[in-house]
Amino acid sequence: MTLNFLNATYKIITLAFTINLLFGCGKEAEQQQQSQLPQVEIPITEVTIQDVPLTKEFVGQVYGTKDIPIRSRVEGYLEGIYFKEGSKVKKGQLLYKVDPKQYSANVAMREGQLAEAKVTLIRASNDLERIQPLAEQNAVSKSDLDAALAEKGASESMVAAAEANLRMAQIELGYTRITSPINGIIGKTEAKVGEFVGKDPNPVILNTVSRIDSVNVRFFINENDYLRMARYAVAQEKSGKKASRSDEESKDKLDLIFSDNSVYKHKGHFDFIDRSVDANTGAILIQATFPNTDGLIRPGQFAKVRSVIDIVHDGILIPQRAVMEFQGRYSVYVVDESGKVAQRSIELARHAYKDYFLVRSGLKKGEKIVLEGLQKVQEGATIKYKVVQFESQYEGV
Repeated sequence: MTLNFLNATYKIITLAFTINLLFGCGKEAEQQQQSQLPQVEIPITEVTIQDVPLTKEFVGQVYGTKDIPIRSRVEGYLEGIYFKEGSKVKKGQLLYKVDPKQYSANVAMREGQLAEAKVTLIRASNDLERIQPLAEQNAVSKSDLDAALAEKGASESMVAAAEANLRMAQIELGYTRITSPINGIIGKTEAKVGEFVGKDPNPVILNTVSRIDSVNVRFFINENDYLRMARYAVAQEKSGKKASRSDEESKDKLDLIFSDNSVYKHKGHFDFIDRSVDANTGAILIQATFPNTDGLIRPGQFAKVRSVIDIVHDGILIPQRAVMEFQGRYSVYVVDESGKVAQRSIELARHAYKDYFLVRSGLKKGEKIVLEGLQKVQEGATIKYKVVQFESQYEGV
């Protein structure tokens, strides 16, 4: 019985020793393999050093270059609408017509008053022509001559007044035909045929015509962003990079981003900055202008304007795909000339630049980092690598 127990114990110890030996050999082989793997070439790239423009996006609203309200300058019933809503209109094109009957009658009445005044003037002129020779011969009294002169002067004034009243009546009659003041696109009408217009509470502004071959985007920026932009502009001017206004406008540099996050193909430029900061909000109004030759942009749209607000000189850029993140901490794999890998913590700037991260600390010029295959490398491993140039998805990096 005791002998059997000793034999069983011996077998168990022997088996445990064998397993431990095999496990130790396997672990040693695995460590040796890990120190040499991977054998495939791992793409690495050198950090990029360049001046990095920092951009920011501002939410704004689109306006036409000219948004002209169409008003009825006379009161009356709307007789006709002569355009298609939402269509293009030309300067001078008839848009609306107000019932002209009362204004035509007023013109006729003023014409009659003018004719009457002219008849009175002719009579006064004839009387003066008869009296003046007699007055020279002392055949009539001087008071009669003075009366004739006064009558003619009054008649001339009456004619002038009647002519002015007639012109005003003709102008009012002309106002019954409402035409487009500019070439542009017209919106939805605010009045229907037969509706009384031209006086509150009835429609006064009938429509709006907008010129949209170029558009304005207005947005507000806070005081801090304004200071950064202003300092950046001053620095550009001092460095001699500031062009004349005409040259600056021809070199547009603002991006317009639509609500679907697509970027408009044309760039814009600053049109004006308001004279003061709003004391209630701490913001300042800025207007940018963008070309709109294809008519894609319409007034009232909301869009974002992206502008450079600062520049980091000799900034360190690394591709975003090369960065690892764990619990809010960022790191990269740095590779030396012998291929040895070291994991290094880095600090990123708040602003990203296209598909790069801007590094505040942790890397320096000339260092190389693993670009792809991060899961195939680890701290302390020696890898076979190839240096590649990172191809950005954006132009001009």
